[in-house]
Amino acid sequence: MTVHLPHRAVRTHAVRTHSRRRRTALYAASLLCCSAVLTALPGGASAAPAPAPAAVAFADEFDGPAGAAVDGSKWQLETGDNVNNHERQYYTGGNSNAALDGQGNLVITARKENPGNHQCWYGSCEYTSARLNTSGKFAAAYGHVEARVKVPRGQGMWPAFWMLGDDFGNVGWPQSGEIDVMENVGFEPGTVHGTLHGPGYSGAEGIGAGYTLPNGAAFADDFHTFAVDWAPDSITWSVDGNVFQRRTPADLGGKEWVFNKPFFLILNLAVGGYWPGDPDGSTAFPAQLVVDYVRVTTND
Repeated sequence: MTVHLPHRAVRTHAVRTHSRRRRTALYAASLLCCSAVLTALPGGASAAPAPAPAAVAFADEFDGPAGAAVDGSKWQLETGDNVNNHERQYYTGGNSNAALDGQGNLVITARKENPGNHQCWYGSCEYTSARLNTSGKFAAAYGHVEARVKVPRGQGMWPAFWMLGDDFGNVGWPQSGEIDVMENVGFEPGTVHGTLHGPGYSGAEGIGAGYTLPNGAAFADDFHTFAVDWAPDSITWSVDGNVFQRRTPADLGGKEWVFNKPFFLILNLAVGGYWPGDPDGSTAFPAQLVVDYVRVTTND
């Protein structure tokens, strides 16, 4: 994701304009650039290291009755559109597009409808969805950050679990830093991406790697666990316990490492945008991002 403030944004709106690695020659070139500094592990995965004793700093298991809104003591819902990424959805508040399912999950639903007659950068909005964050409610530096998620299927879908520096409102993006734990774009059903954005390595120049499921499997087929293990001067990504990338200041070519400070959490489901492209006739709505839990543990 990438961060610019939309015209209706409040301080907490970090608007993604991410690693657009495909779609245009510019994005293809940036992918080649990023691959030059890639430190993805051989074979795409290895066993994750055994975690140190940890204390729970944040957890949401999304228990509650079907249709209930998210816990307002932990999350806030952002509202508005996102011209910077040319996303097509309008993010709504309340429980219209983000609600518990009564089975221990949060469901973020993207719909091809606009009952509120919301206006987007391109005119009357064609889609609604939801985006929530923990800014002002929870932020932490370092630890194990994890979510168990089932992503939606379909061209134009863009689900993400990510983090922004808690100083975003003061220093802006990309100086705040951004850690993308997981992004998926619908035209890559079997691949997710983990990326860092910071000053001099943001947007299409973000530094990251992808992880692809074996045997042609798609992430929409089942739940998967996406995590980062974050320490001073080191961030390591894993999927289902399989490490696929580790980054340190040495990967930045002398640029500033801005990840030794507190970050807050973000979950969202975007529709369309520069990177995923727009939905087409093959895209089924409603589309759902289902979140079993979000947990953050920190070492004692």
